[in-house]
Amino acid sequence: MCLILVVWRQQTRYPVFIAANRDEYHDRASAPAAWWSDQPNMLAGRDLAAGGTWLGVTRTGRFAALTNFRDPTRVRKDAPSRGSLVTWLLRSTDSVAASLSRLRRIGGDYNGFNVIFSDGRSLGIYESVPGEGRELAPGVYGLSNHLLDTPWPKVANAKSKLLSAIDAGPDQSAALDLLRDARPAPQHELPSTGVSAEWESLLSSAFIKAPQYGTRCSTIVRMDADSHAFFDEWSWDAAGEQVHRVSMDFALDAIVGT
Repeated sequence: MCLILVVWRQQTRYPVFIAANRDEYHDRASAPAAWWSDQPNMLAGRDLAAGGTWLGVTRTGRFAALTNFRDPTRVRKDAPSRGSLVTWLLRSTDSVAASLSRLRRIGGDYNGFNVIFSDGRSLGIYESVPGEGRELAPGVYGLSNHLLDTPWPKVANAKSKLLSAIDAGPDQSAALDLLRDARPAPQHELPSTGVSAEWESLLSSAFIKAPQYGTRCSTIVRMDADSHAFFDEWSWDAAGEQVHRVSMDFALDAIVGT
């Protein structure tokens, strides 16, 4: 994922609200979100190249979503797939605190990443580049390819409008519009992450359209106060046109955020 927004215990209607874009090379094979046949409690897309995932939820209210940390100087070709971390967090029965402890031990084995996740009761963030993790208080959080809440333009813009977008209507079209915002940031607001100025501009929009690389899917997850979950995912082609849609709702086995 390259943009993840999480609203945690800020709304009475939705104690958990997640809106996220996955940006990836268009030629990397992946499967749309579904209940996994080998992990029937897990709803997630699947990276067919390495077998892991970038975002998923479970019937118990667990969820996890991951972004890469953008720094070309830190990339190791022999590092294991970071998508396996999301799969592990979804399969686990560990608390957030216990998972953070394990991530501190193994995080350095992977190329740089950030993972925001919940055990259904608490919310946590682990950032591998500083090697730090912590539990998070109720709030609105934004994550791209740097540390949590780094005020990159697309993060700051989406965070500032998200609560109003959630309140705009039950179909969540306003939240999807935030994820579909393809406007690049002004040149003077671009971060410097070690890629070319052309790529910094391309990657600065919430929704990325390019022939080889771009936003592959947008996902919105809502978990309501009545222990019901709603999962919506839109898949996009290189031109930014919809090619697939997943919409599911299911009862949770626990009350989230308690």
